[in-house]
Amino acid sequence: MEEQPVPERQSADVPGGGAGHALDRRAELSEFLRSRRARLKPEDVGLPDFGRHRRVPGLRREELAQLAGVSVAYYTRLEQGNGQNVSGEVLGAIASALRLTSAEQAHLTHLAKPKQHRKKPSTRQQRVRGTLCRLLDTMEGVPAYVIGRRSEILAWNRMAAAVFGDWSELPAQERNWARLTFLKPEYRDLFVEWDQKAADIVSYLRMDAGCHPDDPRLSALVGELSVKSEEFRRLWARHDVKEKTHGVKRLHHPLVGELTLCFETFALPDDAEQSVVAYHAEPGSASAEALRLLASWGADATRAGRSVPEGQ
Repeated sequence: MEEQPVPERQSADVPGGGAGHALDRRAELSEFLRSRRARLKPEDVGLPDFGRHRRVPGLRREELAQLAGVSVAYYTRLEQGNGQNVSGEVLGAIASALRLTSAEQAHLTHLAKPKQHRKKPSTRQQRVRGTLCRLLDTMEGVPAYVIGRRSEILAWNRMAAAVFGDWSELPAQERNWARLTFLKPEYRDLFVEWDQKAADIVSYLRMDAGCHPDDPRLSALVGELSVKSEEFRRLWARHDVKEKTHGVKRLHHPLVGELTLCFETFALPDDAEQSVVAYHAEPGSASAEALRLLASWGADATRAGRSVPEGQ
């Protein structure tokens, strides 16, 4: 088969997601601390449980304050969203008492001690360097894309289109992993463990929200998904946070069937808000052979893997 031109991979100028209000940082801090406290039991942290009736799940405020070595009044103020003058040492003690992961501790710090933001949130469009786009094109046989703020898909290569769908067929605003995962039924079929994919996406958005609570486009995205997806609302209310690193995804591809792919995430050294995500299969595996077939089929594989029906 004659090799077809590489499908257009975008260095997208993603339009605004509509009017949105900044997230309430104090409310986010309060709800996050409550949610982390609620998941712990006295026996989890070495405290005696005398079997007394607990009105709420998890540790009491006084128990958490005891573990962190702060007064109950001090911790109560923090859990009410007043973290303006809290020290890094105290936050570290509270994070340790709550058994927070490194991502959760970073999220707590962002909420309690935010950096000074400009009065007007930046409207700078996310752009991908041309040299990075060309690098994606050279990664033959390796599905790879660039992801930015708000889970926006900014650039991708032919193999990513063949595996995940031809995103060039979508309006720029819809090239977003959160919208695809929760609003496109095709992606529910594509990911074998869709529930885990959905939970991961929400955790990444939560992490982004902690870093950029004044981003109206992020708030608009959260608002849209909350209205349109009950599953998103449920996951968002859990306040889980996670950084995208590495792992394994199982897919059910419409052309080659089951795929088991490992992924690695590489943050750009000159732009921490953009990352390259690359997928690969175990050498000699059926998934590796499937990727080889997709690469050899070229544009036909891209069309077969497209997640958007013709004409949309």
